[in-house]
Amino acid sequence: MPKESAYFTIAEMAGKADVKRIKNGINTIPGVNSVSVNAHDGRIAVDFDNSGVSHERIEQRLLSLGYHINNQSGEEHIM
Repeated sequence: MPKESAYFTIAEMAGKADVKRIKNGINTIPGVNSVSVNAHDGRIAVDFDNSGVSHERIEQRLLSLGYHINNQSGEEHIM
């Protein structure tokens, strides 16, 4: 199972409600393994199986939830 991580920074995060909304919204994507959200600095880290989901799919989900992405990056895990 190929693994990858995607990192996003958003500005509109207001607190626990946004953290829950983002986690629930991204966790419903098949192939996502984990979602970490830091409300303090607006950072989101997503670990996923890149044979089932893409970085772009996760980005689109964040946009559909109403968040503007200020910064993003990715990292493929080599095992």
